[in-house]
Amino acid sequence: MTFRPDPELDLVLERTVDVPPEFVWRAWTEPELLKRWFTPAPWTTSGCTIDLRPGGIFQNVMRSPDGMEMTNTGCYLEVVPNRRLIWTGGLAPDYRPKVADPSRPFIITAIVEMEATASGGCKYTATVLHSDPKSREVHQTMGFHQGWATALDQLVALYKTQ
Repeated sequence: MTFRPDPELDLVLERTVDVPPEFVWRAWTEPELLKRWFTPAPWTTSGCTIDLRPGGIFQNVMRSPDGMEMTNTGCYLEVVPNRRLIWTGGLAPDYRPKVADPSRPFIITAIVEMEATASGGCKYTATVLHSDPKSREVHQTMGFHQGWATALDQLVALYKTQ
């Protein structure tokens, strides 16, 4: 797949990290690992369900410091072990269209790619697609880059404890 982000619609976080792609893959696909790094502190991930197949469920429950929980449910579109995961919040599992939810400011499709580097780490690219410039702007203003970067830092720290 060759995908070129649209700067009007998409947000991208790209970094090289000292974590092998195989661990990044596990961190994204094993619920118990994902719960340990996915949500930027001080928030936590209190629940996670993964059915790792195209059409399978990707669901996480994020908990705020004051106990408020927010559940995000989506559908995997592409699963390429140790290389790429694509999911969308626009579909429910088994590609069922979702009912519009006015409490959600936008719906995303996420592409997470990991490419091995000569040093044994990986080039990590997270691209989040939005339907319109306003949704992209809302997500950017909410702190996309800081939040996704903090979560990636937490993934790297988790790897170092393994």
